[in-house]
Amino acid sequence: MNTPKWLKPGIYGAVIGAVFVGVVGFTWGGWVTGGTSHDRAVAMSRNDVVASMVPICLDMARSDPARADKLATIRAASTYQRRDALMTAGWATMPGTDAPDRDIAQACLTELEL
Repeated sequence: MNTPKWLKPGIYGAVIGAVFVGVVGFTWGGWVTGGTSHDRAVAMSRNDVVASMVPICLDMARSDPARADKLATIRAASTYQRRDALMTAGWATMPGTDAPDRDIAQACLTELEL
C-alpha cells in the first residue's frame, strides 16, 4: 500500500503529541493511576476515622478515675515513648476493640497537649 508523503509527518506528530500530553499530564497535570488514587483514598479515609475517634479518646481520658496518675506517667515518659504510655493507659483502645490503635494514640496525645 502506498501512503502519501504528507501522512508520515502527521503520524509522527500525533505520536509525539500523545507522549508529550501523557508526560505533562502525569507530572504537572495531576493525573494519577488507579493504584495511586486508591492508596490516597485509603489514607484519607483512615485519617478521617482517626480524627473522628480522638474525641472518644479525650472523653475516656477525662472520665478516667486514675487520670492524674496516668497523665503523670505519660508526662514522665520520653517524647518517643509517650504514645506507648498513652496506649498502656487504655485511652487509645476504642470501645468494641481489643487492642489500642497507634494512630489514634498519636492524635489523642497531640490533643491532650502535654
